[in-house]
Amino acid sequence: QGQLVESGGGLVQTGGSLRLSCAARGLTFPNYAVGWFRQVPGKTREWVAVISGAGDATWYTDSVKGRFAAGRDNAKNTAYLQMNELNPGDTATYYCGADRRGPTTYAVGYDLWGQGTQVTVSS
Repeated sequence: QGQLVESGGGLVQTGGSLRLSCAARGLTFPNYAVGWFRQVPGKTREWVAVISGAGDATWYTDSVKGRFAAGRDNAKNTAYLQMNELNPGDTATYYCGADRRGPTTYAVGYDLWGQGTQVTVSS
């Protein structure tokens, strides 16, 4: 049974940067696309970015294009989300998910989820 473990969240000022990590255990990592989502209380989980299993293709929601970058190191079974130029609107709990179907932007259907990591951006 696979598991995703997230790390890297925290408190940062507007304009700052954070790098989230998503470490996979117990699964054939290259077979899974990795999606990044975020959620604030009272709202549905919002898709942020997704990277293909091979790491050769990425997609981003419009609000983070040019600021966030998804990557992965399949030799280390780890995916990353580099977040730059953060603003208070990025404050949320961030989740990584693994999907055997390939890169998808819908949270429903993902095979595995990380535990979530809190990102707070102060103004």
